[in-house]
Parts: sequence; C-alpha cells; structure tokens
Amino acid sequence: MPADLAVIGLGPLGLPLAQAAVAAGIPTVGYKTGPEPGSLSPAELRRMLSGGFRHAAGPAELGRVRTAVICAPAPRSADGGLDLSQVEMAAHILATRLRPHTTVILESPVSPGTTEEFLRPLLEEGSGLRAGRDFHLAYSPSRVDPGNRDFTPAGTPKVIGGLTPACTESAATFYSRLTDKVVRARGLREAETVQLLETNYRHVNIALVNEMAVLCHDLGVDLWDVIRCAETKPFGFQAFRPGPGVGGHAVPQDLTGRSGRGLRMVELAQQVNSRMPRYVVQRAATLLNEHGKSARGARVLLLGVTYKPDLADQQGTPAQEIATRLMELGAAVSYHDPHIPSWSVLDRPVPRADSLYEAAADADLTILLQNHRTYDLQGLSVKAQLLLDTRGATPTGAAHRL
Repeated sequence: MPADLAVIGLGPLGLPLAQAAVAAGIPTVGYKTGPEPGSLSPAELRRMLSGGFRHAAGPAELGRVRTAVICAPAPRSADGGLDLSQVEMAAHILATRLRPHTTVILESPVSPGTTEEFLRPLLEEGSGLRAGRDFHLAYSPSRVDPGNRDFTPAGTPKVIGGLTPACTESAATFYSRLTDKVVRARGLREAETVQLLETNYRHVNIALVNEMAVLCHDLGVDLWDVIRCAETKPFGFQAFRPGPGVGGHAVPQDLTGRSGRGLRMVELAQQVNSRMPRYVVQRAATLLNEHGKSARGARVLLLGVTYKPDLADQQGTPAQEIATRLMELGAAVSYHDPHIPSWSVLDRPVPRADSLYEAAADADLTILLQNHRTYDLQGLSVKAQLLLDTRGATPTGAAHRL
C-alpha cells in the first residue's frame, strides 16, 4: 500500500506524529534525518508496523505521498541561535522528489520567518515548483509532551498557518484527520510565533519559580508549601515547579539576532535557568560541609539523569553539568537510572549503581535529579545518609529540598 504521509525526522517530534497518523488509519512512511533517539517501546513499534508504518527504503518514497511533514530537530547552535542543518538536509532530500499538489508542513521549532525565508527557497530551487501555486506550504507548531498520557493528539488542538489561504486549508484538512480541533492562524509567521510564545512561556515561568527557590531557601521558607497553597487559586495562576535545570528539545529564543529589540525577559530566563545546575552543586557542597565532609573525595550518587521522568531522553539534561561540576570539585560520582544503562561525563564512563538502596546507603550524598515513578522515595529517604531532593518529591521533612 503506498504511503499517504511522509514524516521526515523520527525524533521526539516525528515519532509521536507518525504514531498518531497510523492510529488514525493513515499509511505512513518515516525518514530519518540523523541519529534520532526513539522513544517508543517495542510493543508500540510493533503496533505501528502492523498499522501501516514503515521506514523509507530511500528518498524516492518521499515523492509518492500527498503530505510531507518535516520534524527534524533544530537544537541550539554554538552561537546561541538555532542549528537548522537537519531541517536544511530534510528540505534538500524532499525537494528533488517533490510533486505538484503535495502539502509540505514544517513542525520543527524555528524562529518566525524561517518557513518562508529559509525552507521555501530550498524547496522551490530543488524542485522547480512554486510554493502556493504548485504545492502547499504551511507551518504547525508541534505540541508533543513526551510521556504525558493525559493529552492525546486527538484531544490537543493543532495550530496551522499557511503561505496562502489555500495552503492553510490543505494543511488543516490533513490535521483534521488527527485532532478534534484545528486552529487557523493568519499566516506562516503567526503560526511560527505561536511556537515561540509557548516555548518561552514555559522557560520564563520555570525561571521565576527557580529564582523563588533560591530566595525561599535563603529566607527559610518552604517553597513547595507555597506552591501547594498558591495553586488553589482558580484564576490568574498556573503552578510551575523548580528543578536542577531545564532540559528538553524546545529551545527558548530571545530573537536578539533577528530583531533589534529582542525579548529581554527570555534572555534573563535563560540566564536564571542556566545557573541552576551550579546552584545544585553549591547546595550539595554546603550540605556535605555542614555534615563534616568535603566535596573532594565525597561519594555522590545522582538519581535520574534524564531530562524528564520515566523517559530515556537525555536531551539538555542538567545532570550532565551537575556531574561535571561535582567531578571538578573532586567528588566520586555514580548514578542510578532505570532508563539509562550507561552514561559518560567528560568522556569517562560514570559508574552505574545496580542496587539503589545499597548505593544510597554507601554514598555520602544522594541527589534526586529526576523523580522516576519506580523510585520509592520514602524508603530511599530512610536508607540515604544525606538526601538532596531537587524535585520536591520526597515526603515533608524526609530530605533537604531545593
């Protein structure tokens, strides 16, 4: 059966889209743009394959579909901007196979203007076709929340913005097969800016509560109790919680390079959030010192080194910097994570604890970085010599909280 949809980029954005499409009965072909980590279980992958999903045998299969969605990653580059190299590669591969009347949609997180100014020329030059006349071009911000089963693709509204009204309608027709609600933006830039706003909203609010965590510790205030009380307000407040840093695939953008003004709030949020791994290490060193131990030579166990609970994804995880800084202080670092069988820091393998309770009892300090559901925090707090909880997940009084 020929595929109806091509998903280009099978990472944390593309795989869930392909999974939703197959579940909706859409024959789907996937094409990798790089070494993208999969997040599907073997059982989920078997269901996709039996439902009509297959990996593309070659680029030629991309020219046989009605809709192609580019979900290539766009991580932060060395200069602080976005690295669009995989988006560019996907565009080149698709362009040489692009047929008239195909709908091309970009879902990668990009800056406003990227679809029209960067992607469109690549597709037109490589195909000889014209966007808006020979093929449809649109942008839709990805709204994937890995590991969150409360919000399915069908129940999550999809925002669409096209180069032309006809492009918008073509993309909306496709997404209406996956979701109960399609929201039409005025155009490409508006849809791209929706993604910008949603991502920056998350980072700015996390930065606020991270600053509150530092302040409340200095004041001797239980921030976690403050949040518990504040979130009972039925309007004007959404609860965010502090942590050891912000990971994930969505990169905050202050647009300083694209706009003379930029977004100062986002710039400050990035500064606050990037300081959290250093703050965790400072708290760790202080706790050790208060208990008559030095960070140099201390045995420190890190629990949960992924960026999100119950997933194997390590993209942007603050655990990497925390482990690095602890090692630089002379600490002997080990880790435990049920999802990560091996882990390296500074090009050196980090010892993995096989027995969690024995390792916690042996460590001078245990730091909870990610609260996987398999962790028994009550039991852990009893076994650990000293426990620093950066997630506020342990029972009150059972550990030192961030």
